[in-house]
Amino acid sequence: MKKMILLLVFLLIAGSFGFVCNAEEKQADMPRVLLETNYGKIVIEVNPKAAPRTVDNFLAYVSDGFYDGTLFHRVIKGFMIQGGGFTEAMQQKPARKSVINEADNGLKNRRGTVAMARTSDPHSASSQFFINTVDNAFLDHKDKTARGWGYCVFGHVVEGMKVVDAIEAQPTTVKGIGRDVPVSPVIIKHASVVKKIGI
Repeated sequence: MKKMILLLVFLLIAGSFGFVCNAEEKQADMPRVLLETNYGKIVIEVNPKAAPRTVDNFLAYVSDGFYDGTLFHRVIKGFMIQGGGFTEAMQQKPARKSVINEADNGLKNRRGTVAMARTSDPHSASSQFFINTVDNAFLDHKDKTARGWGYCVFGHVVEGMKVVDAIEAQPTTVKGIGRDVPVSPVIIKHASVVKKIGI
C-alpha cells in the first residue's frame, strides 16, 4: 500500500513538473519587444504561433533598428495609436516587402492588442502597426474579401498601457500629408527584443 501511495505521489509530482515545463516553454515562445518612447516604456508580447509571418516581419524591423527614431504619427482618441513608419520630420521611411494578412488567426482587436496597419489592400502591411486603445471589433477578420479581411492582431501590451493612454490623450493636428499627428512628437527612441523587464 505504501509503495502504491509513493508511486501516486511521484506521478503527481512528475505531472506537475511537466505542466510547469510546458508552461515555461509556451512562455518562451512568446517574445517581448520593449518600445522606449519619450512618454515612457511599452512592452509588447508577440504571438508567433498565431501570426508567424507577421511576427517574423515585426521582429526583423526591431532587430534592424528600423523603429528607432520613428513616431507614433497617428493618434485618435477612443480608437488607437499608430506608429512605425515616419521620422520626426514626418518623412516616410522606405519599408520592406509587405506581408500576407494573417487576420484570420482568431485574435481580436481588443483594447491593448497590437495589429498591423495597412492600406485598402488587405495584404499591404509592412512596418506600421497600431495599438488598440478600445475594443475595435469592426477591425476583426470576417471573411476573405477586400472588405472582410480585417487587420491582423499579432500581440498585446503586457506593460505600459498607462503610457499608451497618455499618448492617446495628446492633442493632434494636421502636419504635411498626415492627419491626427500629435502636436508634441511622440518618439519611439529605441525598440528591442527583451526577455524579462521591469518598468
